[in-house]
Amino acid sequence: MVSPISAASTYANIARLAADPSRSSDAGLGAGLGAGNESDTSFSSVLKKAIDGVNEIGRKSDAQMMAAANGKSDMVDVATAVSQTEVAIDAVVAVRDKVIAAYQEIMRMPI
Repeated sequence: MVSPISAASTYANIARLAADPSRSSDAGLGAGLGAGNESDTSFSSVLKKAIDGVNEIGRKSDAQMMAAANGKSDMVDVATAVSQTEVAIDAVVAVRDKVIAAYQEIMRMPI
């Protein structure tokens, strides 16, 4: 079973590859598995990149809705953009829930 953390890491790697297509696919996929420098694979940097990706998807969705309101976009494109935003937000919420559950489990551990 895929954990939300690995899903967020994979999502960040895919977003990084989409932003810079000149990078080789092997280097981009290996970055989340411990390859490369430490700052690129830290939890906070992966989380920040994933959240930035969600923000970008939200901006694109907003732009599609504005274009549809002005009559310049198809409703299928708007529905697709909104659906992508919903999936991205659901992923962020799943990661948040797992982080909170892990924190609560740590707090229940005896000292």
